[in-house]
Amino acid sequence: MRKLTENKLVLASHNKGKLVEIAELLKPFGKSVISAGSLGYDEPAETENTFEGNARIKAHYAAKHSDLPALSDDSGLEVQALSNAPGVYSADWAETPNGRDFDMAMAKVWDELQQSQTLAPYKARFICVLCIAWPDGHDEVFRGYVTGTIIWPMRGEYGFGYDPIFQPSGHNETFGEIDPKAKHAISHRADAFQKLTSECLCD
Repeated sequence: MRKLTENKLVLASHNKGKLVEIAELLKPFGKSVISAGSLGYDEPAETENTFEGNARIKAHYAAKHSDLPALSDDSGLEVQALSNAPGVYSADWAETPNGRDFDMAMAKVWDELQQSQTLAPYKARFICVLCIAWPDGHDEVFRGYVTGTIIWPMRGEYGFGYDPIFQPSGHNETFGEIDPKAKHAISHRADAFQKLTSECLCD
């Protein structure tokens, strides 16, 4: 397992919410993060059908173009009653000609659940796969998750993506209602990041 000795890395994402979360997680380790979007890089086509495959595409693309280590995050919502959809296609469910509309995507999840005639609780989990890639082509990959249920109507102004319809196990609030710092401590991203730090950031 390779250690991340560099103090600066690129986040291979144009998602501002992910940048804030990951920068906060990396701060205690003295690592500074810049986004691929701020460097003017395009987003590479995510052609794989797994979180690991797409995370690798994004990390290697950013590492190659920046000549810096790059950290990518591929994440999504898996709903048990929908055969784990939207899953790796979570962002695609939100695509419109005018950009991503996650209110529309959340409504689609709920509509699909009603059509499935499955009884509540609607079990779900958020998956996060983190990949660190170096300019020489080496990479390390880590998977994290958090379980919960889908609720309706959507609740909360915090977070992003599907957060307002996901209520994590053991909590009465959705990720859209939980204070961001509290969410960062229990999220799928935090789970994957803990695995990454123990392998690549700690002595």
